[in-house]
Amino acid sequence: MANECIALVTGASRGAGKGVAIGLGMRGYTVYVTGRSEREGDAALPGTIHRTAQEIDAAGGRGIAVHCDHADDQQVKALFDRIETDAGRLDILFNNATFIHDELVLPTPFWERSADIARILDVGLRSAFIASWHAARLMVPRRRGLIAMGSSFGAACYMHGPAYGAQKAGLDKMAWDMSFDLREHAVAAVSIWLGPLLTERTTKVFAEHPEQYAGFAEQAEHPQFTGLLLDRLYNDPELMAKSGRTLIGAELGMEYRQADVNGRQPPSYRESLGSPLQFTDAIVR
Repeated sequence: MANECIALVTGASRGAGKGVAIGLGMRGYTVYVTGRSEREGDAALPGTIHRTAQEIDAAGGRGIAVHCDHADDQQVKALFDRIETDAGRLDILFNNATFIHDELVLPTPFWERSADIARILDVGLRSAFIASWHAARLMVPRRRGLIAMGSSFGAACYMHGPAYGAQKAGLDKMAWDMSFDLREHAVAAVSIWLGPLLTERTTKVFAEHPEQYAGFAEQAEHPQFTGLLLDRLYNDPELMAKSGRTLIGAELGMEYRQADVNGRQPPSYRESLGSPLQFTDAIVR
């Protein structure tokens, strides 16, 4: 594997993670994909890590499925131990694994929904830190690598309630802070705001709440788009100048002239949903 690009996409049985992994496969990457679904029926929505690996193969890459519950630190350690043994390195980590409660999109106050929604802060925020911790230990000695967070406009506007917003805002700040420690080692950390996506879950939600999401479905991104962007970003000679930033995927696509898989250029929702928060360069140790 010495000459291949090695990526890890967490939470890739379905949804955004699956699409991102396939997008990287389209660029010839070896992609490790994690998740808990190994057989159809393991989750309410269709998809398994093995099916994702097969679709990566079909797209031109190499898919490697690894069962991993990102709420279990020992399973995460075993995952990275395997990557180090198999490949000897990691080029890109895309932190996507998260916990999505069925009540997350209900139009009710947070206290009238299940308190279990807060698990998004464990599998979604904390788990991204743990995966990044392991990834940095593989990337720093090689002085090359990209750690990316899958975030959204929910970091800046009210979207799905306070737990979701805190998780996304936390990912943005985490990338910013990681960039300070990683900069001297030539490893980049960024957060990417994905737009509305065409996934198994959102297709179902769009159909169930057509008025709430009117207009979004027609403009939605294919999740493979972000995988294509990660490849462009990783190979950008100016990658380190972007380290620490929260990047709007659609705007990155415009910069790189990278279209979605359907040939369209996804729109940015900066004007309607907000801009990434501005952090300061001050350092307190």
